[in-house]
Amino acid sequence: MNVCSKSTFQIGDEVEVCCNAEGFLGSYWKATIVADMGTNYLVEYEDFVDEDNQSTPLQETVKAKDVRPIPPVIVPSKYSSLEGYKVDVLINDGWWVGTISWRQDSDHYFVFFETTGTENAYPLSKLRFHMEWLNDI
Repeated sequence: MNVCSKSTFQIGDEVEVCCNAEGFLGSYWKATIVADMGTNYLVEYEDFVDEDNQSTPLQETVKAKDVRPIPPVIVPSKYSSLEGYKVDVLINDGWWVGTISWRQDSDHYFVFFETTGTENAYPLSKLRFHMEWLNDI
């Protein structure tokens, strides 16, 4: 398991927020820290807008445990045997966690998503290695 660590976030830091809402379970979305509220953060999402005002980015209070730094870009190699590796797949501006089940060809891999029970093929350009963040644990 790859791990990155940072003790706290500051206002203005770009982060990813894990969404646990139905239909989005286990996905990560890019956001910026707007306020540090102790055990929570107020974040502003890059790709979501306010339901009442479509021209305003969505702000939401999220638990600190659901916030992680933007992972470093480590792109899987098309020459690697990646079956069984946990990856993030870029789908509709969010990163969804899955496991590579098999290689279709040198540039496409099938990824199984445990949260939905589905499996689809994706190009390497949409994959990154999944990293768990441990906050000083």
